[in-house]
Amino acid sequence: MISMAAITEKVRDDQRISEEEALHLFESHDLLTLGELAGLANERRNGRRVFFNVNRHINHTNICVNRCKFCAFVRTADQPGAYLYDLDEIRNRAVEALQQGATEIHIVGGLHPDLPFDFYLEMLRTVREVSPSLHVKAFTAVEIDYLARLCDCSIGETLARLKEAGLGSLPGGGAEIFSENIRQQLCPEKISGERWLAVMEEVHRAGLKSNATMLYGHLESYADRVDHMRRLRELQDRTGGFQVFIPLAFQPENSPLTVTKGKGTTGIDDLKTLAVSRIYLDNFDNIKAYWVMLGEKVAQVALSFGVNDLDGTVVEEKIGHDAGALSPQAMSRDGIITLIRKAGREPVERDTLYNELRTY
Repeated sequence: MISMAAITEKVRDDQRISEEEALHLFESHDLLTLGELAGLANERRNGRRVFFNVNRHINHTNICVNRCKFCAFVRTADQPGAYLYDLDEIRNRAVEALQQGATEIHIVGGLHPDLPFDFYLEMLRTVREVSPSLHVKAFTAVEIDYLARLCDCSIGETLARLKEAGLGSLPGGGAEIFSENIRQQLCPEKISGERWLAVMEEVHRAGLKSNATMLYGHLESYADRVDHMRRLRELQDRTGGFQVFIPLAFQPENSPLTVTKGKGTTGIDDLKTLAVSRIYLDNFDNIKAYWVMLGEKVAQVALSFGVNDLDGTVVEEKIGHDAGALSPQAMSRDGIITLIRKAGREPVERDTLYNELRTY
């Protein structure tokens, strides 16, 4: 018999919970007990420390061959608002980031139909030439799969060439939700969930760390969320290559996915999803509340629901904001530190690979 009491005992004894128990937590309305359990699981691993970094997003193009039905970012080359940064523009943004104290450049963009593979190599080299201290976290598993086809290489060979040019780690985007039924409704042209996982396994075998995400609050069920996390937990058991799990709250405002218009997530759902993630993903060190999509206040409250990472200063994020995110485009270092301190936590500035740089 699954019960909150039995799950509580398991979490307190540091035992792994099952998929059925994770689903029970999602279906529970006892949010405070859920937060307490997630907080226990987090503090056992991370104490009262909360990580952030000083980073800069560069979304180099919104021109993409895919037409994901939830995406408000994508354009065709002849559509109003379509853009592509040249290497000088990318260099300028990297220089600006360095001047602002950034340690990370985060690069993701559309699958541009006309860019050669060499452009991506030159983009990495351009950022690395600005400063070797800038860690380049770039290209989702979807982009890596596309680049491999572009250069007619295996995933391993593609990663080797990108690493040589300056790739340091990967973000976790493109995972969306792994359920094939839901994925066919959301992003039928995108690689499958199985392919996403297979690419990430190759990434980890190549010695690169990555993040993992889940887009929630659209067409999926709680069972789909648990299934998604199960597959991530199984891969993490094999490779240990994921650094952080990031649930991404769907932004319905400008999304072409009309069936979800006006829905989106609630603060309760956001906190519940983060808390269940912390309890269930017992082999992930870090759970991130991505303030860009959650908003600053929910992200702050999430620090009492198992979260130990708030992402970073970001500076310029287009994908979530094009979809309708109401958060600011950037948050200062002092702003993040204040947010963490007022939640009764200890702010720790980190680099991309979770090395601690400074405790405030």
